[in-house]
Amino acid sequence: MKILITGSNGMTGQKLVYRAIQNPNIKLIATSSGANRLRMQHGYSYHTLDITNKEEVMKVIGACKPDVVINTAAMTNVDACEKDKELCRKLNIDAVAYLVDACNSIGAHFIHLSTDFVFDGENGPYAEDDEPNPVSYYGWSKLEAERIVQEKCNDWAILRTILVVGLVEEQTRSNIILWVKRALEKGESIRVVNDQYRMPTLAEDLAEACLLTALKHAKGIYHICGKDFLSTWEIANKVATYFNLDASLLQELSSADLNQIARRPPITGFKLDKAIRDLGYEAHSFEETLQIMHQQMLEN
Repeated sequence: MKILITGSNGMTGQKLVYRAIQNPNIKLIATSSGANRLRMQHGYSYHTLDITNKEEVMKVIGACKPDVVINTAAMTNVDACEKDKELCRKLNIDAVAYLVDACNSIGAHFIHLSTDFVFDGENGPYAEDDEPNPVSYYGWSKLEAERIVQEKCNDWAILRTILVVGLVEEQTRSNIILWVKRALEKGESIRVVNDQYRMPTLAEDLAEACLLTALKHAKGIYHICGKDFLSTWEIANKVATYFNLDASLLQELSSADLNQIARRPPITGFKLDKAIRDLGYEAHSFEETLQIMHQQMLEN
């Protein structure tokens, strides 16, 4: 099976590359904007690809002719999306339309990553058929992309996920676990909201779900996340406890106090029954996620 990944320099993209090249039945094509930033540069081919350039998308996918395209590329900074709606639209909506057209032109299976932010967070955890109602431009952009995929793509799957965490090479990119750990190690006080609830997803779990979807040629919407339903406040305290850091530096506050540019859904979380049943998906607990990331930190 020939699989093409977009956004291979990103966290989920990196994990997908390293997971896919372990499978001798997969011929992998990695793509991202700019140069290949992965340490390991063999076992797959690499192409520079700007997904906001329609001609480039059609040319690269048309030349490579993959059986499956997995789109991990997106603008995911919620406040940045609210501030720069034009760039958000280009990356999260227009680019998806180009990828859909390219996949249709060669008969490829398109696997697109989406988010819990398509929901308003009033009735989480959510099943795949619950009604979306985004409260931010980011959430709206991802829902609009889902609509394009469902209405225009001939062969598709959408994997929604939540608060992806993991360690990227060179440990350059942050996420909630690294943010809390690094701040507390420096003795810095940080403010953490207590009224937003999520189910954090290990990047390796999301990558595995993408490959399971590809190998099983699964179609439709699937919810992919970790096992544990936690508030952001609980997440921060668990990180402090696990790494033996000073939890008294954590300042508890509400979302209203934080005054973020974009609204966040208060309570999301996913029901995983469908992914477990159809894909054989197995999620890690948050404790296991911390253990895996800690081991990776020691190895790096």
